[in-house]
Amino acid sequence: MKINEGTIDRALRVVVGLVLIGLAATGTIGVWGWIGVLPLLTGAIGFCPGYAIFGMSTCPMQKKD
Repeated sequence: MKINEGTIDRALRVVVGLVLIGLAATGTIGVWGWIGVLPLLTGAIGFCPGYAIFGMSTCPMQKKD
């Protein structure tokens, strides 16, 4: 598992995940809000299986010496 999410991508996923979970916990949007666990986890670990399947990455390019 290689990290394939950049810093901004990870931060946005964590924020969106927390908001969805919070809304679900308060009953504002119902049980579908618990889907927020997925972006929260992928943001926390830095790996998105969907990106891996399609060969995508939002990580900045590494300098090669």
